[in-house]
Amino acid sequence: MPTLITNGVKISVEARYDHESSKPSLARFLHSYQVTIENLTGKKVKLLSRHWFIYSSSGEMREVKGDGVIGQQPLLEPFDIHQYESWCPLPSAMGKMSGTYTMLDIETEKTFIVEVPEFKLIADFVNN
Repeated sequence: MPTLITNGVKISVEARYDHESSKPSLARFLHSYQVTIENLTGKKVKLLSRHWFIYSSSGEMREVKGDGVIGQQPLLEPFDIHQYESWCPLPSAMGKMSGTYTMLDIETEKTFIVEVPEFKLIADFVNN
């Protein structure tokens, strides 16, 4: 499970291929992923926005920016953990994602960036 600590916030990601929702014959490969955000800063922080870079093995690159994650801007007390699940469609069986979260230190009202480690999106049949 790819894990990275940036500015006191630990991000871990676990990805899996979704057989039921994918349609390989139509070049639609759906991958889901679970992100765990752990606040190790000792301060209250809030996730404001996300910025993703999504690459497929077919050469396509997409950039996704937006407020929060899955419609939420979670507030994390010191040493709290927030988990969420999301998904990513790709036109190929393999790809990867990475990105950043913009966080807010509630006490100082200053924003800071947290890196999301690169994680692979690989259909399990590719590994066989």
